[in-house]
Amino acid sequence: MDKRRMRWVAGAAAGIMVGVLSMAATRVMGESSAPPPGPAASTQEVPLGLEDPAAYIPADNPQTAKKIELGRILFFDKRLSKTNTVACANCHMPGLAFTDGQSVSMGINRLQGGRSAPTAINRVYSKMQFWDGRAQTLEEQSTGPFINPVEHGFLDYDEMITKMNKLSGYRKLFQEVFHDDITEKNIGKAIASFQRTLISGNSPADRFDFGGEEQALSASAKRGLELFRGKARCTRCHSGFNFTDEKFHNLGIGWDTNTVDLGRYMVTKNPEDIGAFKTPTLREISHTAPYMHDGRFATLEEVVQFYNQGGIRNPHQDNTIIPLELTETEEQDVVAFLRSLNGEGWQQVAAPLEFPK
Repeated sequence: MDKRRMRWVAGAAAGIMVGVLSMAATRVMGESSAPPPGPAASTQEVPLGLEDPAAYIPADNPQTAKKIELGRILFFDKRLSKTNTVACANCHMPGLAFTDGQSVSMGINRLQGGRSAPTAINRVYSKMQFWDGRAQTLEEQSTGPFINPVEHGFLDYDEMITKMNKLSGYRKLFQEVFHDDITEKNIGKAIASFQRTLISGNSPADRFDFGGEEQALSASAKRGLELFRGKARCTRCHSGFNFTDEKFHNLGIGWDTNTVDLGRYMVTKNPEDIGAFKTPTLREISHTAPYMHDGRFATLEEVVQFYNQGGIRNPHQDNTIIPLELTETEEQDVVAFLRSLNGEGWQQVAAPLEFPK
């Protein structure tokens, strides 16, 4: 992996509305508050430890400054729900590393979903979205919740688009960005483009591993890193620069209380996928409690203890999940390393001050 900080450049239309997409220790994406004449470039300096996101941008949805800004507006607008009470940001709050701090997320009319909200950070690198991987693209993931009866609550996309078309400001923005009307496809493209700017890197672990900063990690975290890669077997699933293999595994969650969520099986109907869920990134992990798809663990200590005991035995448990025989001190060291994965690149994202009328 390149140890330098990389910059990805995506062709952009005129400048972004505001500098709210500024990233800690990175450049602002579209610094101008007024559109300059002619085309412009939207740049984002990629924090240490990450691959270049440009390689993960689909050819049919290139990043542009105006599209990213439209996506940000859509992401935070509560009017894009049946009751005007729920935005994407309700479950993916900037102050909680784009999670909501709840065991299971809450939608319209205080209805509860069945799973916790995974972080929206570093989704640009993901191949499949949601805990069960039912969305093949970030564009598909971005629109799915709008017609979920528990989340945003629209009956269908036509109902949502009819509501949006009553706002001339939205009609104008979609024409400016897409030269097209408001459509499900265009909504997905805009929100996905915004989500692809939510990145985290340059953590203490990155500065130690790739930047050569010996003092970036404590002695405990250094021991935890060695355990993470060895005895604790964490890299069997949490591998690569984004600390995920992008695969699905059955850890036994729910088998102890007879409340099994079938997970990936509901998508594939493959018996081997019963109770399997996608490996989440570990970046910003200490900011995204509670943990697991049902939010059962409040602390990282509980998570490590769960893995140390070998998960929960069941007929479909992944064969990579076995008792680890870590000592109490070793458990603490692994937690210390996990806490070193908090980085930079997303902290300055904020809601728009106003929305289209």
